[in-house]
Amino acid sequence: MNKIKITAIGEILYDVYPDQKRLGGAPFNFIYHVWKFLDSANFISSVGNDENGEEMMRYLNSIRFKTDNINIDKNHPTGTVYVTIDEDKSPRFIISSECSFDYLTLNESSKKIIENETDLLCFGTFTTRSEISKRTIESVLKTEGIKYFCDLNLRHNFYTKEFIDKTLRACSVIKINREEFEIIKELFGLDSGDDSAAEKLMNGFRIDLIGLTLGAGGSILYNKNEKNFRPACSVTVEDTLGAGDAFSALMAVGFMCGWDIEKINEYASEFAGEICKIPGALPEDDSVYKKYVEIINAGR
Repeated sequence: MNKIKITAIGEILYDVYPDQKRLGGAPFNFIYHVWKFLDSANFISSVGNDENGEEMMRYLNSIRFKTDNINIDKNHPTGTVYVTIDEDKSPRFIISSECSFDYLTLNESSKKIIENETDLLCFGTFTTRSEISKRTIESVLKTEGIKYFCDLNLRHNFYTKEFIDKTLRACSVIKINREEFEIIKELFGLDSGDDSAAEKLMNGFRIDLIGLTLGAGGSILYNKNEKNFRPACSVTVEDTLGAGDAFSALMAVGFMCGWDIEKINEYASEFAGEICKIPGALPEDDSVYKKYVEIINAGR
């Protein structure tokens, strides 16, 4: 198999806990995992010309994560999200406004990355809370020769039906959780049943793969011919922050590797469970990736 080229566009930020801060942002979490799986990835984003932004860039450069297409915004601060963990291990967020990722634009380098170095372009709807970043993502949704993956982060009303419609029409793959699926059903007048609604989404928008995550209830994958349900892995949960991004990363890689949906669901669910076992969204120990790298490389 030829080298898989995956690009993500969207926010990088700090998840700020009461006692520490950690790198985060759904598109960054996603592409960080992809980078670890494939030893290659492209990321288009923006940080502020401030202490947080400088700290992020120093760290990313120190681990040899490609930062060429992370813009330094001199007018807006690096994004932050204040995180608290509930008793059920679920995160609660207070999101800063007017951040650098709200003013995301493409330079010539990032345009070339999308046009020439991308097989799958991944983004989330949260990035489109600002008009500038929304227009930037809309501008690349019709690039010829690439596929699109969207994590439908329908949070805090930072979305419109019009943009979701454009997203669904562009995407080959979407990942969605229970709450978000109910919103989509209501917005587009779909049947209340998951199977029927998923079928109508795929047929109406020409989507190839839908991943429906159900938290502790497991996950369901749909393609045009079948569905696969998998119970959630039994793990000791530290917190669930980033579990959905982890699921998305292996779902995207599995899709591009041509795995069947049972295999995608098995490993995406398992890897999401591994992330639930650690504090925060990203592991400090790379050993968690070893099994998946071997599985991916065995089929390439």
